[in-house]
Amino acid sequence: MSEIRELFEGQTQWGAAAMLALRPRWETVQAVVELIDTRLRPVGYRLAGVFDEGRDEAVSVVGFRAAWSSAWGRYLYVDDLSTLPDARGRGHADLLLRWVKEQARGLGCEAVHLDSGVAADRAPAHRLYMRHHMAISAHHFEVAL
Repeated sequence: MSEIRELFEGQTQWGAAAMLALRPRWETVQAVVELIDTRLRPVGYRLAGVFDEGRDEAVSVVGFRAAWSSAWGRYLYVDDLSTLPDARGRGHADLLLRWVKEQARGLGCEAVHLDSGVAADRAPAHRLYMRHHMAISAHHFEVAL
């Protein structure tokens, strides 16, 4: 059986391997912990994970934050949603998306937003988002500096 637990400062390492599956640029567990605990948490980032029975580390994680904007009002933004490769296809990310929607409702948010890459390997993630009635509502633009 799986359970969802929020990971607080001092527990971030339990979700780092799942985070690295999505964000390999951070390279190490320590780099992920430092990023989340010193840069992201102070501006409202929260991390939760799915824990399978018998595993000490999360098999899937969601990183998110609540915010306000002139375009969206009060919303919850999903920065990260990732599952370890050996745990994919078992509904963990689905559980986390349902959980995050409940968090958003509890925080008085009007919507949940996320951005997703468009490479071919992202198709399973896009199917997940569509199953959760998420619409492709905008183009995201960027310029490297």
